[in-house]
Amino acid sequence: MYEESKSTRDKIFTALLEEFPGGPDTFLIAAKFCYGMRVELTPRNIVMIYCTADYLEMTDEYGEGNLLSKSESFFHKNVLHNWKDCILALQSCETVIQRAEKLHVVNKCVNALSVMVCTDPSLFGWPMMMYGSLQSPGGSILWNGINTGARIRSSESDWWFEDISYLSVSLFERLIKTMETRGIRPENLVGAVMHYTRKYLPGLGRWQGGQHGIPRTVTSFSLTPIALDQRVVLESIEKLLPRKKGKSFCRFLLGLLRVALILGVSETCKDALERRIGRQLELATLDGLLIPTYSDADALYDTDCFERIIHHFMSSESKVTPFSPSSFDLETSPSSRPLQKVAKLVDNYIAEVASDVTLKPVKIRSLAEALPESSRTLFDGLYRSLDIYFKAHPWLSDKEKEELCSIIDFSKLSIDACAHASQNERLPLRVVLQVLFFEQMHLRTALAGCLHGLETESGPAGPVTVPGDMAGQIIQRDGWVTMVRENRVLKVDMEKMRSRVGELEEEFSKIKQEMKKVNKSHSSLSSPRVVARRIGCSLLSRPSDAKPDTIESTGPSPRVSVEQARPSLHSRHKKSFSLF
Repeated sequence: MYEESKSTRDKIFTALLEEFPGGPDTFLIAAKFCYGMRVELTPRNIVMIYCTADYLEMTDEYGEGNLLSKSESFFHKNVLHNWKDCILALQSCETVIQRAEKLHVVNKCVNALSVMVCTDPSLFGWPMMMYGSLQSPGGSILWNGINTGARIRSSESDWWFEDISYLSVSLFERLIKTMETRGIRPENLVGAVMHYTRKYLPGLGRWQGGQHGIPRTVTSFSLTPIALDQRVVLESIEKLLPRKKGKSFCRFLLGLLRVALILGVSETCKDALERRIGRQLELATLDGLLIPTYSDADALYDTDCFERIIHHFMSSESKVTPFSPSSFDLETSPSSRPLQKVAKLVDNYIAEVASDVTLKPVKIRSLAEALPESSRTLFDGLYRSLDIYFKAHPWLSDKEKEELCSIIDFSKLSIDACAHASQNERLPLRVVLQVLFFEQMHLRTALAGCLHGLETESGPAGPVTVPGDMAGQIIQRDGWVTMVRENRVLKVDMEKMRSRVGELEEEFSKIKQEMKKVNKSHSSLSSPRVVARRIGCSLLSRPSDAKPDTIESTGPSPRVSVEQARPSLHSRHKKSFSLF
C-alpha cells in the first residue's frame, strides 16, 4: 500500500477497509497512535481498539509496544479483574461481535463475571463498594492483606441482577448459561432472569402483584438500556427458565403467558409456557388463570388455554404416579393433595366464567371433565358453578341442563347443597328427584350409623373415659342424631300438612258440587212454567183448603214451632199441585 502510494503522487490515493471494526472513530485512534500521540484506553473503548489493532495487524513485529500488545495487556490486567469494567467491556462487544468472538473477548468477559458471582466477595481484594454499602468499624475484609476495618452490611445475593440486565439478549443468555455450568444456585439464576424480563417487558408487572423495590446495583456508572424486540426477549427468556416450582414463580409464568398471547409469540414458546404452568398448577391463583381472550373470538376468557394447562397437569401427574380410577385413594396417594387443589381451582374458574353469555355448554362440560371424578371429595363447588351458569343462561333446555348435571355425582353433595338443589327451580325435575333420592340415602345412612353407635354404647352404667381424638367424632355424631330427629319431625309435619290439604281439597270439591246443584235448582224454579203453576195454584185454591190452616193457627198453643209450620206449608203445596 505504501509503495502504491509513492507511484501515484499526482493522484488521490484511496484504500477501502472492508468490515473495519469500530468505524471512523476507532480508526482515528489507531492513526493517532501511529503518529505518536497519546491514546487513552478505557473499559468502554478497549474492545474496539483491541479488535482494530488485530484487524490492522499492529503487532510488535512492526514496532515494540505496538497497539495490539498494549490493548491486550490492558484488557487482561485491568478489565477482567473488575466487575464494573468487565460489564462495560462486554456491553461494547455488540458492535464488533464477530471480531470479539475471534479474539475470545466475549468468552473471557463471561467467564470472569461468572467467577465473580460464584465466589464470596469477602474473599477477594476488590473494592467492596462493588458489593454493597460499607459499615465500620468491626470488619474483617482484607485489602492486600491489610485489615481495612470495614465490613459488608448485608450479603445480598441479588446485587448483580441490575448490572447484567443492561446486556443484550444473546449476551445475557450466554452469561446465564455459563453461570449455570459453574454451579450458581438456581434460585439466583431465576431471580436474575425474572429481573431482566420485568425490565424489558413492562406489561408483565401488571399481573405480578406487590411492589418491587429500587433496582439494586453495585456499580457507580450509568448504562443506557438497549432497545430490544419484546418477542425475541420473551422467546429467549423462556428457554433460560429452569424447571422450578413456587408460588411466585408460577405467578411470574402466568404473567409471562399473558404477555406472550398479546405479542403473538410462536406456538412452541406458548406451548412451553403452558407446560411449565401445568406442572405446578396447584400453586396457581384464580386471578392469574383468568386470561382474557386476545383473539377475535366472542368469549371473554381464553378457556381453551386453561383446558390445555389442565391436560398438561394431568400428564405430569400420571408420570409421577400411575392413575387408576378404580384404585385411586385420595387419602393415601401422594398426589391427592395437588389433585384436590386443582379440582377446587377448576370449580372456582368455572364459577367465574359461567356468567359469560357466549360460553357454550360443551366448554363447561369439557372443563369439568378434564379432571377425574375421584379428584373431588365433594361436588358442591361444581354444583355452584352450574347453578351460576343456569342463572346466566335461562334459555337452556331441560335436556341441555340434564346433560350438564350428569357430570355431578349427587352422592357426593353435602347436606346443605342437597337442600339447596331440592328447592332449586332452575334444575330439571329429573335432577331434583335424583337429589331427593340421594338426600334420603344420606339421612338413612346417618340414622343407621347413629343407631348402631347408640346400640354399641349401651351397657352397664359406669365411668366412661373418652379419648381426645374421639371426642370430636362423638360430638359430630350427636349433631347428626339431632339433625335426623329434626328432619323426622319436619317430615311428620309435612305429612300432616299434606293430608290436611287433601281434606280441604275434597271439601272444596264437595262445596263446588253443591253449588252447582243449587244453581241448577234455582234456574229450574225461575222458569216461566213454574211461575205460571205457582200463580195457578194460588188462584184455584179451594176455600176449604184454607180452613185447616186457620184452625191450626188458632189452636190453644200461642207459639207454632218450625216443625209444625213446615208440614203445613208442604201440605198446601200438595193441595195446590193436585189441581193440575
